[in-house]
Amino acid sequence: MSMHIDALPGEIAERIVLVGDPFRAKHIAETCLEEAVCVNEKRAAFCYTGNYNDIRVSVMAVGMGNPSMLIYSTELFRDYGVKIAVRAGTSGGYLPGMKKFDIVLAQATSTTSNINNDRFNGYFAPIADFGLLCTANEIAKQMALKTYVGNVICNDRIYRDETYKSKIWQQYGILASEMEGTALYTAAAEFGAKALMAIGIVLNITVDEEGVEHFSDAPENDPKRSVDDLIRLALLTAVKSDL
Repeated sequence: MSMHIDALPGEIAERIVLVGDPFRAKHIAETCLEEAVCVNEKRAAFCYTGNYNDIRVSVMAVGMGNPSMLIYSTELFRDYGVKIAVRAGTSGGYLPGMKKFDIVLAQATSTTSNINNDRFNGYFAPIADFGLLCTANEIAKQMALKTYVGNVICNDRIYRDETYKSKIWQQYGILASEMEGTALYTAAAEFGAKALMAIGIVLNITVDEEGVEHFSDAPENDPKRSVDDLIRLALLTAVKSDL
């Protein structure tokens, strides 16, 4: 056990898919995993371990935001020996034409967070594991998913006013806005694990002439895509990658 996870040693697999919503973790366990067992319910951070394509894998809810992700990913890597972590999350997209559940594979994370500022004699650049990134990109092509690969911005605030300079992120090629990637990639680097974020677009972000952000529902894809496509991509990436 760790401070925030009640699972016993060995009950969490070396491969894990991380989601924010505890009921999404429950949905994945019930619809995708074979012989799934709930190994943690503490703080409603539901964690289930079972088999996917005959490979042992866990799925766990880790809440929202960098602090929550940093707590759980640290304990998973440090205390439970997790080697591969794939985050299946949602985000707002900056590129015109992005549609619902287009997939962004986050090659790197820029951030507005200060979580790393007291740790380094400089600025640390959190990045994805290249092997996981390549595997996910190839699987996404096989699934005929629209995929973008590149940099995302990891924010501590989801609701922002005109003082937030969205246009500069767009100008420098940022694909999407999310809230957990910097913590996940930093913890993976610290403990020698492999991590990747696969995030589905659910909102479009536009910026008006006064610099104010506007969120709107992303249009549906044709054929329609859903969170289940994202989940399948994350699970396949986790089980098909080398430890």
